[in-house]
Amino acid sequence: MPALQRTEARIRARLVQVRGYRIDLDLTRGGEVFGSSTVIRFGCTEPGAATFLDLRPAALHRVVLNGRELDPAELDGNRLALTGLAAENELLIEAEMRYSRTGEGLHRFTDPADGAVYVYAACGPDSAPRVFACFDQPDLKATFELTVTAPADWTVLGNGSGERTGELTGERAGEPAGESRWEFAPTPPVSTYLFTVVAGPLHSRYAEHDGIPLGLHSRRSLAADLDREAEEIFEVTRASFDRLHQLFDERYPFGGYDQAFVPEFNWGAMENPGCVTFREELLFHSAPTEAERGFRAVVIAHEMAHMWFGDLVTMRWWDDLWLNESFAEYLGYRIAAESTPFTGSWTSFGVKRKGWGYDADQRATTHPIAATGVESLAEAMVNFDGIAYAKGASALRQLVAWLGDESFFAGINEHFARHRFGNAELAEFLDALAEVSGRDVHGWAERWLRTSGVDTLRLSVGYQGEQVVSAELVPDGTRPHRVGIGVYELRDGGEGSREGGVPVLRERFEVEVEPGRPTPLPKLVGAPRAALLLPNHGDLTWARIRLDEDSWRTVGQSLSRLEDPLARAVLWENARDLVRDAELPPARYLDLVEAQLPGEPVDAVVEAVLTFARTKLIAAYLAPEERPAAGARLGEVCRRLSARPDAGDGLRLAALRGAIDNAATPEQLAELEAWLADGGPSGPLSTELRWSALVRLAAEGLLDERRIAAELAADPSSSAHEGAAQARSALPSPEAKAAAWQQLFTEGALSNYLLVATAQGFWQSGSERLQQEYIQRYFAELPAAGRRGDMVARVLGGALFPAGRSEPQTVQVAERCLAGEELTPGLRRVLADQVDDLRRAVRVRVR
Repeated sequence: MPALQRTEARIRARLVQVRGYRIDLDLTRGGEVFGSSTVIRFGCTEPGAATFLDLRPAALHRVVLNGRELDPAELDGNRLALTGLAAENELLIEAEMRYSRTGEGLHRFTDPADGAVYVYAACGPDSAPRVFACFDQPDLKATFELTVTAPADWTVLGNGSGERTGELTGERAGEPAGESRWEFAPTPPVSTYLFTVVAGPLHSRYAEHDGIPLGLHSRRSLAADLDREAEEIFEVTRASFDRLHQLFDERYPFGGYDQAFVPEFNWGAMENPGCVTFREELLFHSAPTEAERGFRAVVIAHEMAHMWFGDLVTMRWWDDLWLNESFAEYLGYRIAAESTPFTGSWTSFGVKRKGWGYDADQRATTHPIAATGVESLAEAMVNFDGIAYAKGASALRQLVAWLGDESFFAGINEHFARHRFGNAELAEFLDALAEVSGRDVHGWAERWLRTSGVDTLRLSVGYQGEQVVSAELVPDGTRPHRVGIGVYELRDGGEGSREGGVPVLRERFEVEVEPGRPTPLPKLVGAPRAALLLPNHGDLTWARIRLDEDSWRTVGQSLSRLEDPLARAVLWENARDLVRDAELPPARYLDLVEAQLPGEPVDAVVEAVLTFARTKLIAAYLAPEERPAAGARLGEVCRRLSARPDAGDGLRLAALRGAIDNAATPEQLAELEAWLADGGPSGPLSTELRWSALVRLAAEGLLDERRIAAELAADPSSSAHEGAAQARSALPSPEAKAAAWQQLFTEGALSNYLLVATAQGFWQSGSERLQQEYIQRYFAELPAAGRRGDMVARVLGGALFPAGRSEPQTVQVAERCLAGEELTPGLRRVLADQVDDLRRAVRVRVR
């Protein structure tokens, strides 16, 4: 069946009021299916009318509506028609559901380290019917009562508080003897996509804060990781609760607060009320950088903010999903910066996160933050991108700067009070803000939320000698902006030289910029010539910037000497944008990296710059024959970073990762072998670094399958299995490519993480002739892959896209594929974005 349409959802919401779900899951039926029995109580506003239920069973055994047996064969795709409804109804569904290997539905994972089995439910956005029968749309909220039968040695978590209520004995379907029964307290009304269950022989840590029971959980083989990280996670959790309770009138409304770190999770985390699921990589199986620890704090605060904005009050339809994510994104970074040790979180946002959104907003597929006319869930989900997260959060920063904190949070609290445990739309949120603040919030929203694209703010400065005689900020776009202007002068340059000096902030002021006309900057007129004029100082708005000639000269000479890391982040993002727009040649960007990055002290900035340089500039914006030398050059930058006497552990780790990923010369590759044998600069390589080095060697044809198998035998962890999959795919031989291709395009051959790893390795090697053959095969076979689901479409359309083949002939064959009619909406969007980026890379190369 096609995705749910808005018109269908509206009709069903007017007709049906869901009172509650009683769900009984049996997780003891073997490795392929689980039992799912659901009792749904619901009212009908028009007795005698008909509606439909959503479910995707492996086998539907029984359907009973108000005591009347219905024929299970009436199931049509994923919909079951319900006719002759009464004013009050009770529906029983007994089914078996299939476990997922793609992170959609009830995902089942066998730990290669010890053979233990774990399951968790990922129901968003439309996977709840893979777990239990339901009316699957966000505005049909209901209470949930859950019971679970599981192996006796398992712990089971759910949205509500749970307890083991009984032991059963016996042997079933090859599982160990002994089963347990778990019962969970009813939840408040929540949407179906927020249901979860997490189960397995979990390792757990417990605490309590402000009357809220706290739990942390992971698989057993990661016990040491969880124990090591638990105190910091609890510290961030406590700080986030305290700050949110200061901001919101409503206390946390969902009882206990479990945080489960689960394997092969498709997203960063999911805001299931009472039981948040995180990708287990956030436990850091290897030593993290400071930026990675800071990002984890952001994610913890982000998901907690969703407990109010998203869970307590939920969007009525999926076109307002952006508001949930933008709000949580904004508060996640703000709380991390204000209330945790990670005070530089806005720097990470500026140099890492915003680029994701800027790129999306400059593609042909750009869309308003608040998209209109979204008639199906499939349409809404293709807009689940950097615009919904990074641009939306930036828009909210502008809104807060305009309204002020007091009015902003007063409006939010009014919104929560009006729609508590219910649903709301954007207009209702704006109504609350407007009523409290007395300002034209709807007019602001029209210009910020209903328009697409990135504005550009360009400085225009006139001089007479060393004095400024005219200065204005020239906007190109449609939005108003409140922006900071940073005025820097050089000091300690030595003998009056402008080169090598330290840019020091002389003055900062804010201006209101209206679209369509230049904004005068009278504070600059009559002042001495500045070394650097930085628009968007403080990174308060969503706009590209263009500097004057003097300012860009200072960037090239002294960027790393700016004291403010956020200012450096804004300028590095500006340089990245100039490269993407073919205004700064890739070689000049590498010059900037070579001159300035070795002096950069913040690992978030180093990681962002190295990632762009390696994955975009070298891999796509340079000709293939230029790439090895550029990679070697970047590798030497990493070695200089690592050799700094003042470099901290995080900076050294970021540099070491860069040195491994960019190893290109015989000497650098030999160094990788030495590090594998004897340890790196700081000791033995972690699993992550070890497999990164092995993948590089594999791509160069310097190791074989025997070596990969030996490494895997020495470390059978799931991380090692992913590394081995990438290394095997990266081997340059035709046989290795054929084996990888067969796995990629065979449904069910690989779990979601192994699919990603195999895709990431594929284009790293292979002869010119072999790569050309696979480019043709890729675009011929890709359309059928979309039918394997959204996750597979994202991986094969994104991670496997031949982005490095930035040539006109690749664009042509990609455009023919994009013009075909077989593509699913999700795959078409992923492919359209990749083709847009490919065209941009070609433009940069031919500049």
